[in-house]
Amino acid sequence: MNRNSEIVKTSLAGIGVNVLLAAFKFVIGLISNSIAITLDAVNNLSDALSSVITIIGTKLASKKPDRKHPFGHGRVEYLSAAIIAVIVLYAGVTALTESVKKIITPETPDYSTITLIIVAVAVAVKFLLGTWFISKGKKIASDSLIMSGKDARLDSLVSLATLIAAIVFTVCGFGIEAYLGVLISVLMIRSGIDMFRETLSHILGERPDRKMALAVKEVVNSFPEVSGAYDLVLHNYGPDILTGSVHIEVPDDMKMNDLDRLEREIADAVYKKCNVLLTGISIYSKNTGDNELGAMLNNIRRVVMSHENIIQMHGFYANPEKKEMRFDIVVGFEAGDRQELYDHVVNDIKELYPEYDLRVGFDADLSD
Repeated sequence: MNRNSEIVKTSLAGIGVNVLLAAFKFVIGLISNSIAITLDAVNNLSDALSSVITIIGTKLASKKPDRKHPFGHGRVEYLSAAIIAVIVLYAGVTALTESVKKIITPETPDYSTITLIIVAVAVAVKFLLGTWFISKGKKIASDSLIMSGKDARLDSLVSLATLIAAIVFTVCGFGIEAYLGVLISVLMIRSGIDMFRETLSHILGERPDRKMALAVKEVVNSFPEVSGAYDLVLHNYGPDILTGSVHIEVPDDMKMNDLDRLEREIADAVYKKCNVLLTGISIYSKNTGDNELGAMLNNIRRVVMSHENIIQMHGFYANPEKKEMRFDIVVGFEAGDRQELYDHVVNDIKELYPEYDLRVGFDADLSD
């Protein structure tokens, strides 16, 4: 399956559906003198515009890497998703303004049976279209399609509110569509803000997906020479472009050529199985052939892990002859003062082994 082709085909289908719905609703809105239906038609046009932006973003994101952008242009998709979020936000503000105007200077709508039927069909069509967009977006990791799908589902709620208002007016003679318009507008504004925050979070850089992080570490740990994989960092250059680095723990007696071979094999396996390009594999050396150091490790681990918000200790290595000791600790973000907690742990170990030159790495909780 060609990801870009699927995004374009789905977006083109969305454009066609939204343009047709907008034309029908605009005519009905003029005939029935309904501000709610007219605004709904405008929403359909904004959805069509969202699909156009999705197509443009996909085309730009698929450009080949160049000297200035060696990891490609995949993050353009996040920018297009942010633009869609702004469109939703703008549509919400516009709808709110028009709805308030109609509360101040109300007009009497004129609904017919055919009007209600078309609006009801529009509710179903928009909901199904939004569900399809979201499903497609999740399947091929397209934020733009997901955002467009959420927008379409929200529009189906707008259409439903319009239908309810029309039924209430037809049966009871009460005009409530302007008030429902205010309510729906507020929901649209809130949705636009949430969508923008979500996209901005992707652009800023998020914690790696748990499933992906565990999959990468599983591949790394599958090599018999590796006794642990730590400090995994993944950089997202688009929905399907991941690069990263990892620390591996290996025996301290490995030869350089064997280590070089191992790193290459790990990078190759991770790329083939997880589609992640490991641009860096760092080394922790592990003591071999000394049972006393094993007891030292257990003693230190007990002290370190007794502190709240210390998530992990790894990379332990000690040289009794030179009186050197090194390891890393992972300090959780929940700690009130992470530096203070780190200093506390280091001081405890210094008191336990004052004769050793202590080097403790300060790691963050970067991945699962």
